Amino acid sequence: MLNDFYKLFKSGTDIRGVAVEGVEGQHVNLTDDVVRSMADGFALWLAEKVGKEPSALTVSIGRDSRVSGPRIVALVSEQLKAAGARVLDCGLASTPSMFMTTVDLGCDGAVQITASHHPFNRNGLKFFTRGGGLEGSDIEAILQHAQDGDKPDAIDGGSVEAVPYMEQYCDHLKDIIRKGVNAEDYDHPLKGFKIVVDAGNGVGGFYAGVLEELGADTTGSRYLDPDGMFPNHVPNPEDKNAMASICEAVRESGADMGVIFDTDVDRGGAVDKSGNEINRNRLVALAAAIALEGNDGGTIVTDSITSSGLKEFIEKDLGGKHYRYRRGYKNVIDKGLELNAKGINCPLAIETSGHAAMRENYFLDDGAYLCTKIIIKMAQLCREGKSIEALTASLKEPAEECEIRFKITEPDFRACGERIISDLTAYAEKAEGWILADDNREGVRVSFGKDDGDGWFLLRLSVHDPIMPLNIESDTVGGVDIIKEKLFAFLRTTDGLQLP
Repeated sequence: MLNDFYKLFKSGTDIRGVAVEGVEGQHVNLTDDVVRSMADGFALWLAEKVGKEPSALTVSIGRDSRVSGPRIVALVSEQLKAAGARVLDCGLASTPSMFMTTVDLGCDGAVQITASHHPFNRNGLKFFTRGGGLEGSDIEAILQHAQDGDKPDAIDGGSVEAVPYMEQYCDHLKDIIRKGVNAEDYDHPLKGFKIVVDAGNGVGGFYAGVLEELGADTTGSRYLDPDGMFPNHVPNPEDKNAMASICEAVRESGADMGVIFDTDVDRGGAVDKSGNEINRNRLVALAAAIALEGNDGGTIVTDSITSSGLKEFIEKDLGGKHYRYRRGYKNVIDKGLELNAKGINCPLAIETSGHAAMRENYFLDDGAYLCTKIIIKMAQLCREGKSIEALTASLKEPAEECEIRFKITEPDFRACGERIISDLTAYAEKAEGWILADDNREGVRVSFGKDDGDGWFLLRLSVHDPIMPLNIESDTVGGVDIIKEKLFAFLRTTDGLQLP
């Protein structure tokens, strides 16, 4: 069983911690010794998983632009080499590309050093096998090895070699665009288009080079150079400043489209030629429209906070089915895999955060792949005299929306949150005008008619933190406040939540 120290490192299906000083009150816990123990733990776990001795493993390793990345890469490589493994150092790389090394390079496993969009002082380890990203139970097993001091036998013969795999990964994206657009100038299918990229000083700057080689004008792109201090804005498509940056870049440069990535490029977002965001529900709608081509009646899995307008768009406008599931990109992806295993046609699993995984791409959440599919569709529509905006023109978006995150004040936050959800469900079943969603699979989702707020709320328990997020949407101005007051009448009778 993990002790309190090692429990801190488990972040869903990743390992994360503090890697450098610089933020008050946050001291380094990803020390050299701790990182070495985690690398040993992964070697043992992977060897058992694939049925090989640690000395027979081939493992790739990459990193995002964080300042602590080179130190952690060196430590992990050193430990794997000491166990006799062959290590392929891919240098600066996107997280999705590291999974692809298990496909293209035949690696038994892959390690990406990243903490996604988190601040510069944090970092972590994300692992892959040919089967995809690890589950939470796998992370616990690796951390248990680390805590117990388990390590492979030291064996000579291990190696570390530099492999510029990102070049191969980029070539793959170029081929996809060439085939998808199928332009008269086959090698330069994006000639005549202006597309700007905002990488937020993460590792996504490579994508501008992909577009340029295909003929696109990328003048006006922003923050392409890797800088692990992230001096311009947080590399995160959900961040308002980040999205404002790419929207401004599109408008200032007169671009046909803009794309934006998080630090390690497993998430992406887009902006149309008018400088309007294609993000959250609209991004899900666009991805669904693309994924359902050739998959008539297919099922789109999303997270729980997607809008009622999106459900209507997927089911009525696109003729698909909408499967609303739990928050957490791994939850959404795992559900997509499960549905397909049952014979249900599910071509896309996507979270509103920008994690989008297509079946045609190993159900890998890859922001660059998502943006590639969007750019292909833009070019195809342009040839027909249409715009990318036309694909989602019928999507109904709410007049108002808000999110409130309630802090749970009781020590056993999970038990407290589950009690509140149970009590609220019972309350909603009896309350006049409250309509419990029949497809809800997380927390409590309730809809209201035009006279009672004309919208819905979802109250759920955070996956990892002592927080209960509340999302409210309304199709009428003023409706959010009406719904909020109805819910707060109940919440004021509960214990354990810090209400505003």
